[in-house]
Amino acid sequence: MSMFKHLQRPSLQNGLAPLFIRLIVGCVFLSEGIQKFLFAEALGVGRFRTIGIPAPEIMAPFVGVVEIVFGALVILGLLTRLASIPLLINISVAIATTKIPMLINKGFWPAAHEARVDFSMLLGSAFLVVVGGGMWSLDAWIARRRKNPAEPGRST
Repeated sequence: MSMFKHLQRPSLQNGLAPLFIRLIVGCVFLSEGIQKFLFAEALGVGRFRTIGIPAPEIMAPFVGVVEIVFGALVILGLLTRLASIPLLINISVAIATTKIPMLINKGFWPAAHEARVDFSMLLGSAFLVVVGGGMWSLDAWIARRRKNPAEPGRST
């Protein structure tokens, strides 16, 4: 047990776990948002039209921008809790519109296979809403700067 003692330091528990979750969640959403524009017919407007999303010409670009902007904020750890909320809503709608119908029509195992990334993004986003960006985030850096402002006369 003593060989794992170093893993129990608060800096690792509070710093690396949120960092890793931020990178996973942020990179997946950022990538998916970009792909909605790069491959519009397969992943953007065309896909939204196929699955019956109303006004796909408006909704697909809107969702793409949401994924890009808030995914990038999550990666940076800037406004992490706030930025995770639209991503949580986004993935909940994706599950409701694509994975639940698959569950009903094709059964549990095909839906479980297709929903693995969605479910991971749902839990990762929920984790970030609860925990925040952690100590290796711009949120924490800003908080430290506010708590310990530069000494008068010292350049920043």
